[in-house]
Amino acid sequence: MIGSMAIRELPVLRERGACCELPVVKESWANQTSELMKVLADPTRLTMLASLWKAGAPICICDFTASLELGQPTISHHMAKLKAAGLVNSEKRGIWIYYRLNEKLAPSTRRLLGQLIR
Repeated sequence: MIGSMAIRELPVLRERGACCELPVVKESWANQTSELMKVLADPTRLTMLASLWKAGAPICICDFTASLELGQPTISHHMAKLKAAGLVNSEKRGIWIYYRLNEKLAPSTRRLLGQLIR
């Protein structure tokens, strides 16, 4: 050891064309996680999701349109993506639709959102 830095041994010389196996990663996990990340990669959707995360009650679509200064069709488009990903639920009350965070999120999804939003 030099100072407090440990010296790593270099790997044994490898034969050309001989490969090592990668650690096992489930394809289903990679697919599901990448789809979730695609949904979260949009700033509007991330803002909407963070608002729902922090809200103590469901939020009306009219509040999103007013606060984000976007039209109802645009907000509905983003909400449809969040719903399809299983992140939000909706409830119609009269002419308005109210959205809330899905209470049955997978623990891993809830942890990820918690880390992103806090």
